[in-house]
Amino acid sequence: MRLFTSLLLYLFFIPVSFAHTQSGQAAIASAHPLATEAGFEILQQGGNAFDAAIAVSAALAVVEPAGSGLGGGGFWLLHRQADKQQIMLDSRETAPAKAHRDMYLDENGEVLRDLALNGPLAAAIPGTPAALDYLSQHYGKLPLSTTLAPAIRYAKEGFAVTPRYQRYMGFRKQALNAEAKTIFLDGDDIPELGTVIIQQDLAKTLEAIAEKGRDGFYQGDIAQQMVESVLAAGGIWTHQDLANYQLKIRQPVQTQFAGYTITTAALPSAGGQLISLMLNQLNTLNYLQANTQQKRHLLIETMRRAYRERTVHLGDSDFVEVPDYLTDANYAAQLAADIDAETASKSDELSDEFSNKGEDTTHFSIVDQFGNRVSATLSINLPFGSGFVAGNTGVLLNNEMDDFSALSGSPNAYELVSESANAIEPGKRPLSSMTPSFVENDQRLLVIGTPGGSRIITMVMQGILHFMEGQDAEAIVSAPRLHHQYLPDRVQMETPGFSEAEQEDLIRRGHQLDILNRQFGNMQVVVADKTTGKVSAASDPRGEGLAKTETITLD
Repeated sequence: MRLFTSLLLYLFFIPVSFAHTQSGQAAIASAHPLATEAGFEILQQGGNAFDAAIAVSAALAVVEPAGSGLGGGGFWLLHRQADKQQIMLDSRETAPAKAHRDMYLDENGEVLRDLALNGPLAAAIPGTPAALDYLSQHYGKLPLSTTLAPAIRYAKEGFAVTPRYQRYMGFRKQALNAEAKTIFLDGDDIPELGTVIIQQDLAKTLEAIAEKGRDGFYQGDIAQQMVESVLAAGGIWTHQDLANYQLKIRQPVQTQFAGYTITTAALPSAGGQLISLMLNQLNTLNYLQANTQQKRHLLIETMRRAYRERTVHLGDSDFVEVPDYLTDANYAAQLAADIDAETASKSDELSDEFSNKGEDTTHFSIVDQFGNRVSATLSINLPFGSGFVAGNTGVLLNNEMDDFSALSGSPNAYELVSESANAIEPGKRPLSSMTPSFVENDQRLLVIGTPGGSRIITMVMQGILHFMEGQDAEAIVSAPRLHHQYLPDRVQMETPGFSEAEQEDLIRRGHQLDILNRQFGNMQVVVADKTTGKVSAASDPRGEGLAKTETITLD
């Protein structure tokens, strides 16, 4: 969660009084201007951050179909200011009841990757509609008929095709079924810039949810159409799969570093485990005292070790036992003990000693005028998900089944390798990289997240470290990014971003570099400085989003 080029670059860094935040100022950063405006439309009608989150999520489902939608899922990190409650809503998709460990293997035991990526067999049971309903029922102030109204309007009136839309449609065009082509293409061609995409069927589905809540999606006519179309095209969904879908309430992962409290996503997100593991390793390596070049090297080494633990141990904790020690500082110190301050490790030479011991996606960040906050990362996996629109519902289905391990040790579309902990089982949630997060001490607050597939966790990690080093919202979203995920054993570096001297320093230390001819991520952040009384929001210049603050005036 989310990798795109842009038609317009929106980057706002607008200081306002934090004291005023409690009495009128709010900040929203999202991946599309229309989604940000939808959020403020709801705040101006008396809604809170949670109502705005419903509006932003639904709007993104309409105007950013490459990244998220009603046919997908996500993680929602919530902070309610009145009682200081912090929880995570887990609306991750679940495997259908007829799913099984070997469903993507041929007669020779080889992975049929196309089946896990394209068409309805690749789709897990969506969770986003359940989250919208739960937010409205338990946290919002306004009915769904109000909070979904902007998205319904966008679906009926349309949104304009941008370069980013064209780029990612070019990547996934061949995966579209007939219903999807009718909506998202011009005949068989990618629409020209400025073409208006209208989604009347999706508007009707949103209206059903607005009227009936989750039942408008998981039961009745919408559910009937989805199941019939999925089965007709070779999928395995049943009515019971939809009716049985359950949102999960999780306790977020918390860790401490450099005087800050980091609150982030719990399993089935790998983010909280890996952020804690990386920060705890850095804490033993005197990271904050290192020079810039050495910091970069040490960060890569902690990424390498953290992603190895992901490969071996992590999965849906409702189905597998995940070791508690992965977030333990002493365990992190053991992992970091063999990190050389000057020389790169080799992933295939890392010891097994510890293994048995005790692109696409979207993100938005919101702080409302009351101090409530939401950090939410939503996905349908690859751009435009499975490419399959279900019947006449307008719902574009995810291909999140590819996030399971179809075969132990076999990489998925993001080259991530998993073992048996992430194997396919009915009702199970696939392991995810989505990492919505809060970072705060008595002086400063960061609300952060990004799309970006397997790189999400390392991007959020780098954003957290930049924040702790005192960088502002604009600098955090604009900073160059690198990534290491254990396997393949190479450092991915975006361009432009890193100088030739910076690359040569890593090569000298023994790192294998993969210089990508593009940038990655689409980070959305809100930052509050509690000591100076200022708040700001920034949207990644790599994307086409909008971040701003606005005074909320209510009658």
